[in-house]
Amino acid sequence: MPLPLYLLALAVLAMGTSEFMVAGLLPDIAAELDVTVGTAGLLTSAFAAGMVVGAPLMAGLARGRSGWTGLLAFVVLFLAAHVVGAVSTSFPVLLATRVFAALANAGFLAVALTTAAALVPAERKGRALAVLLAGTTVATIAGVPGGALLGALFGWRAAFWAVALLCLPAALGIVRGVPASPEPEDRAAGPALRDELARLGSPRLLLVMLLGALVNAATFGSFTFLAPLVTGTTGLGGLWLPVVLVLFGAGSFAGVTVAGRLADLRPGVVLAAGGPLLVLGWPALAVLAERPLAVLVLVFLLGALSFAVGATLITRVLYEAAGAPTMAGAFATAALNTGAALGPLVAASALGTAAGDRGPLWASGLLVAVATVVALACRPALATDRRVLS
Repeated sequence: MPLPLYLLALAVLAMGTSEFMVAGLLPDIAAELDVTVGTAGLLTSAFAAGMVVGAPLMAGLARGRSGWTGLLAFVVLFLAAHVVGAVSTSFPVLLATRVFAALANAGFLAVALTTAAALVPAERKGRALAVLLAGTTVATIAGVPGGALLGALFGWRAAFWAVALLCLPAALGIVRGVPASPEPEDRAAGPALRDELARLGSPRLLLVMLLGALVNAATFGSFTFLAPLVTGTTGLGGLWLPVVLVLFGAGSFAGVTVAGRLADLRPGVVLAAGGPLLVLGWPALAVLAERPLAVLVLVFLLGALSFAVGATLITRVLYEAAGAPTMAGAFATAALNTGAALGPLVAASALGTAAGDRGPLWASGLLVAVATVVALACRPALATDRRVLS
């Protein structure tokens, strides 16, 4: 894989750390800025909403500019948002910085996905996407626990400063390593924005986006509420929580790595095997939640399966949106983050049921089951293009 892909993954690592770390910093932020923890939770919702809206918006604004220029601009905007957030004493200002950071993150991912696909031969998009998404999985392994540790030792502002500093080598790497124009074709000869957006009329594209959103909703719904499960139902101490998060992150890294080698040629193998296992896996974790060893093993396996299936579906979005060279990444990012935004909301509603801490796990199983039913019901439409399910 080309070196620029790994430089892009470094920026994704910084952004992924920022997206996930706030959950562990909410009590400190709420106490210092004199708001309730529930109100502080708006920081997470604002980021997710900004990601969904920002993907097509920022990708559209970046049209006509070189990949190098757009990527650098988004990284600088992301860095600036964290600097302002780190020095802010006002919750509304901090909330605004999360929205701007999300817009920058969404724009970066949209352009980076398109750039990554253009840096490799057409038949290796899946492997390129795996390298890029590895930045997110490494964030769950090292970045998020590291941010939580910094927050515990030096206050929540230290975590924001650390993300800002991590953006510096990423920006330098983009300047030095990413081609100014990764696409070999003349941009002026490319399709108009209206024609690219018209790709959303493709039933196969919409179906794969829906499936990706459902699987990702299941993933982030349970991931968001692992803490109360681990410290409550499972009965492990708070010091075990970083271990569980690292296991989930390690599993996700393994899943993305394996899926990256299969997503281009044999996506059906990943989807046919991983989908049913996820349908069974999330309820199994709920049933066995009182057994610590089972929880540790299942968290790793579910991280691997979730990211393997999710990454494969997002790769299929890029294939189906091949006629939209500048917006394909935006479509993929929107699908990914629609799930990330809706999943925790569904999981939170499940917390209030009789299932308690296990509720999000049952909800995740239901979401994947819905995705499986939709995939089976729409298989004839999807299978008209063998690249999608073959």
